[in-house]
Amino acid sequence: MKEKFYITTAIAYASSKPHIGNVYEIIMTDAIARYKRQQGYDVFFLTGADEHGAKIENKATAAGISPKEYVDGVTGEIKRLWNLVGASYDKFIRTTDDYHEKAVANIFKKLYDKGDIYLSEYEGWYCEPDEAFFTETQVKKSENGEVVCPDCGRPLQRTKEQAYFFRMSAYADRLMKYIEEHPEFIEPEARCKEMVNNFLKPGLQDLCVSRTSFKWGVPVSFNEKHVIYVWMDALSNYITALGYDPCGEKTAEFEKYWPADVHVIGKDIMRFHTIYWPIILMALDLPLPKKVFGHPWLSIGADKMSKSKGNVIYADELADVFGVDAVRQYVLAEMPYMQDGSITYENVITRYNSDLANNLGNLVSRTLAMNKKYFGGIVPENALPADIDAELASARENAYREYCNNMDTYHVADAVEAVFSMLRRANKYIDETAPWVLAKNEADAPRLKSVIYNLLETIRFGAYMLEPFMPETAGRIFAQLGVSDENRSLEIVPGTANGEAETLFMRLDPEKTMELFSKPVLEQQPAIPEPEHEPEITIDNFAALELRVAKVLECEPVPKAKKLLKLQLDLGYEKRQVVSGIAKFYKPEELIGKKVVVIANLKPAVLCGIESNGMILASGEENVKVLFASDDAQPGDRVR
Repeated sequence: MKEKFYITTAIAYASSKPHIGNVYEIIMTDAIARYKRQQGYDVFFLTGADEHGAKIENKATAAGISPKEYVDGVTGEIKRLWNLVGASYDKFIRTTDDYHEKAVANIFKKLYDKGDIYLSEYEGWYCEPDEAFFTETQVKKSENGEVVCPDCGRPLQRTKEQAYFFRMSAYADRLMKYIEEHPEFIEPEARCKEMVNNFLKPGLQDLCVSRTSFKWGVPVSFNEKHVIYVWMDALSNYITALGYDPCGEKTAEFEKYWPADVHVIGKDIMRFHTIYWPIILMALDLPLPKKVFGHPWLSIGADKMSKSKGNVIYADELADVFGVDAVRQYVLAEMPYMQDGSITYENVITRYNSDLANNLGNLVSRTLAMNKKYFGGIVPENALPADIDAELASARENAYREYCNNMDTYHVADAVEAVFSMLRRANKYIDETAPWVLAKNEADAPRLKSVIYNLLETIRFGAYMLEPFMPETAGRIFAQLGVSDENRSLEIVPGTANGEAETLFMRLDPEKTMELFSKPVLEQQPAIPEPEHEPEITIDNFAALELRVAKVLECEPVPKAKKLLKLQLDLGYEKRQVVSGIAKFYKPEELIGKKVVVIANLKPAVLCGIESNGMILASGEENVKVLFASDDAQPGDRVR
């Protein structure tokens, strides 16, 4: 039986579109998950969206929509970005999921029944952006004397309200003892010292775990004037996603995967994950996660990335220019183990050209071109080894050892560097062995075979180690080598036919590339060729189309039809079923609650045995986008 490995990200807060600093976490966690699968583990990779809290309620009010409609939109964007960067998660949880809300309410009730939660009154400081409470001793003051959050530096609100409290103080000594006995629990080590010295040693105060000043949250089941504190709600996702509910039997999935092997989180939320969360688990009599790893931040140059400062960079904008794998490689290579990383457009261009075009791309291109020229694209035998070949083989073995050691300890940037250092050594090997000179003398043919063979084997090593970091690129390299999926970890076999060669990464012109980030979006778009037009219609023809707004109530895949989704629509005056060929582009949960435009008077049709009464409007051919109606449109509204 495979050894299990349960890994999680912090669930993204569904208040706005994540920037590249937020996206780094899902990329890093995905790289670890892919590495563990590569090593033979049974991996369960969880991510999701944190969708409750005062901040979201206020944003929804400002937008004139319900909080659920608001988070549906933002969470859809989060999932789009996670999928765009290749996150191979096994489950995406939303804290508005029914099963999660039910379990959280039951967790709160259980702790209340145990006496760990009690009713009192809270008066103190509250940070709405971070959804965090602070005592008088924890707050800071700005230069103008304003009381500000010690974490994000934004102004705090003074609040006073009736609230439920969790007896954190009752578990403080037990947590301190656990941390002392499990030094690997909090990493990096400096973060552990920070939590112990700043929070545990000064003495833990009881935590306010409910609010009455807003409604968007999980209600306290026995006192619905209160909603459960968003962090208690959010942290519980790590167990509710596995089916945990204190009022039910433990699921097979929970028994199999809990405790988590590692929670991967940002350094700014260490307190919640290393103090609040373990104490909640202790109170529930559940095992603690094996490790909480707090990664550093990705800064813009020397400045912290912040939407309020307007200095954010988005992953999809980078991917449009550099490609997804180049974005993944940059953030993984640039983020140190402990200190903050840095990103600028200029630095991305520089690393793209040096690591991907000049090093990796050049090595693959040169080697495959030479093998095609000298041996017809067939992998030659290692006919006449030399000492320098042993040096390259040693570089391969050392790189793989460093790769594994660093990935096992979450030194991901060092693991990336181990791979690219080996690739640089292989490029040097080409210059040292000069295959083009060997090719001129027939007597050197056996030696030429060994040189090309060793280069191809080194590229295979590199592709194998690049899989967790650059999965699409690794796949393209294996295809060019002619190595099948099941043979990726095995030495390349002489006689193997290389696949079709292609350029992996073209060198970028820095000035022209920088212009792409400064021009208006419309100016960046390539010229669109004139399409073939349909015959002209009259206004009467158009008026005959009854276009109406409909809200998606339910959505599910059509069995044995990869392209089709079955949707139940509310048109206000009636409900109807429509089948649409958009399954390749949307998951059912991404459409539920959305408002679409439907041709309401289209003659019914039967698709895969299911009747469809209408057609949903969408644009595009290769990349289909459903046309969504505005938030204030009502089901049944006529579209003209």
